[in-house]
Amino acid sequence: MIPHLHERSHTPIDPLAEALGRRVTPNEGLTEYTIVAHWPGLDYSTPGDEQRTWTSVQWAEHLEDPYLEHPFAVGPDDDRRAILHLDVRLHPGDRELTGPEWAEVAHRLARAAGIEIPGKEHGCRWIAVQAQPGRLDLIAHPIHPDGAWHTPPTVILRRLSDESRRVEQDLQLISPVRTKPTTPSVIRTTPTASAQLASLLTQLADEQTGPLATIRGLVEHTAHRIAGQPGAAGTDTAHGLELIARRLYAIQQDLDATAVLLVQPRAAAAPPGTRHTAHQSP
Repeated sequence: MIPHLHERSHTPIDPLAEALGRRVTPNEGLTEYTIVAHWPGLDYSTPGDEQRTWTSVQWAEHLEDPYLEHPFAVGPDDDRRAILHLDVRLHPGDRELTGPEWAEVAHRLARAAGIEIPGKEHGCRWIAVQAQPGRLDLIAHPIHPDGAWHTPPTVILRRLSDESRRVEQDLQLISPVRTKPTTPSVIRTTPTASAQLASLLTQLADEQTGPLATIRGLVEHTAHRIAGQPGAAGTDTAHGLELIARRLYAIQQDLDATAVLLVQPRAAAAPPGTRHTAHQSP
């Protein structure tokens, strides 16, 4: 799993739409099979007999409520862009996770990101969305019920990456860590053509420094800026750019998977059968 931290936004509408892979609507109810986890305080702020199958619009409003309750809360840079959005995706060769497994992944990543503190029931509002195959999205609002603005750790990506490695080990998932395989041979040989090509592909697909990640970030930023402009044309254009960003991410994953295949040892070919030739008598 490779975590991806999105640019902060003013509203949870766009992050939720991206997580769902479709527009946010007041007509579609999201069950526990889609919202696989959420902040602990929701269980205390919602009456037990209240309908929990909220629509995507209601979930977005729930995440946006702290804005209304604390209209003067701002971040360290006097920035009101509060919504934190991150996603992780499984390796293409991974098995399908169950609902409880997705919930476990969500809580562990939320703790790693600092948006959930164990034992603190009234912290950040956050939800985990599992609406697309092999993908989990966390969307959070950093304003606490007391109006305090929670600032994620500066090493949030490193913490998320480290926790992803532990999750992969615990759930027996495929790790996309980009390391070159080594052999016990004491003789250092020149990298093969396959290894060199694999190294090139991993550089292209790298989530932090790769060119595709940079391009995808620019596309996502442009989509966010266009979405804020009035008019249906801007909304449609922004949605189209979001689809392009998703395709770029899928290309990154495909390149990464291809790089893994290039460096995997191939099974040795079976030795050819012994040929029996007839010997003529002299």
